[in-house]
Amino acid sequence: MDKIKENDIIKVKITGIQKYGAFATLPNDYNGLIHISEISYGYVKNISDFVNVGDDIYAEVMTIDDKEKRIKLSIKDI
Repeated sequence: MDKIKENDIIKVKITGIQKYGAFATLPNDYNGLIHISEISYGYVKNISDFVNVGDDIYAEVMTIDDKEKRIKLSIKDI
C-alpha cells in the first residue's frame, strides 16, 4: 500500500462513537478520529445520524501524526 498523505481520500471502518467524534481504523496501523466539527457543515446533534459503528466509509485525511500513529479525518466534503 502507498503511504497515506494529507488530502488523500481513504476507506475507513467506524469502530466507536463518542459525543465529540467517531473513531475509525485505517488500512495501516494508525487510528483515525473524525471530530464532530468534521462530520457536516451543519449542526450535528447526534453523530449516529451520519455514521454508525461497523460502517465502511470514505474520509479525507486532514493531518497525520506519525509519532502517535493518529490521523485526523473529515467527511464533510465527501
